[in-house]
Amino acid sequence: MLRALISLLFICLSFSSFSITKINGAGASFPYPIYSKWFSVYKKIKPNVQINYQAIGSGGGIRQLIKQTVDFGASDAPMKDKDMKKTAWPVMHVPTVLGAVTAAYNLPGVNNIQLDGKTLADIFQGKITKWNDPAIVGLNSRIKLPAKSILVVRRADGSGTTAVFSDYLSKVSPSWKKDIGAGKTLRWPTGIGAKGNDGVTGVVKQTEGSIGYIELAYAYKNKLPTIAIKNLANEFITPSIEGISKSAAAIKDFSGDLRVSITNAAGAGVYPISSFTYILLPLTDKNPKLKDVKEFLRWALTKGQDMTKELHYAPLPQALAKVLLTKLK
Repeated sequence: MLRALISLLFICLSFSSFSITKINGAGASFPYPIYSKWFSVYKKIKPNVQINYQAIGSGGGIRQLIKQTVDFGASDAPMKDKDMKKTAWPVMHVPTVLGAVTAAYNLPGVNNIQLDGKTLADIFQGKITKWNDPAIVGLNSRIKLPAKSILVVRRADGSGTTAVFSDYLSKVSPSWKKDIGAGKTLRWPTGIGAKGNDGVTGVVKQTEGSIGYIELAYAYKNKLPTIAIKNLANEFITPSIEGISKSAAAIKDFSGDLRVSITNAAGAGVYPISSFTYILLPLTDKNPKLKDVKEFLRWALTKGQDMTKELHYAPLPQALAKVLLTKLK
């Protein structure tokens, strides 16, 4: 009987030691490749913490956070004040990495296309409908463009990627700003919709003549060519880790509100459609799992940053990471 009691006690202690804390998050598909990597690696470090993340788009992540059906949300577009007022608790925006929104296309035999912001906006506004339109040809005299129709592919769901892309277009095209504007959901004048970055990527990959906006990691993974975009220094810049990092260089003070836009940033070598992406952390003592979320974030802001470049994201500026670690305490 004594041996049986000791065995039972050992089993109970073992079960307690290996009980799993399940954390649920949802939101942006923009950072999903790096988040998926982080959660996988972190599970090996903390086997008793399991993070389940659904890449349902930034709009969905914010809605789930407001409904309190997740432990954390994720968004590329910072929450607006009106949405912040709907939450049960204050929400801390925690930038995790920097990424780029790219204009990827499917035009066999045609590489190294370059566009300025106005021409890109006119394509997605449906004003330019052929690849050999004079506006595109004028920027690409060194290559032969076909007389092929352009199929615009855009997001069908509420999307932070859309918010970043349309924020940039609103800065470079008065027509886009007036008629379309910026936001996670838009009233598109043209094109077909697909869900998530992976959905847009899939349509572009399968459809000759198409163009869509997707996060850089999706373009690399699927071997889709991307367009070089003209920046404020009059340089045509293809998306790269270096160009993304330079987009945040102008921010010198990270102590204030971190809900900032870095699209169309000034400076040589800047890729102009770059953005932070955020974990949305509800500040409450009523959810004991948030302690584990904060512990994960401390790891992501330190060790996790070493994994960003291999997945085509840029690490946070060290000054920003330091500020965030202090705030998390």
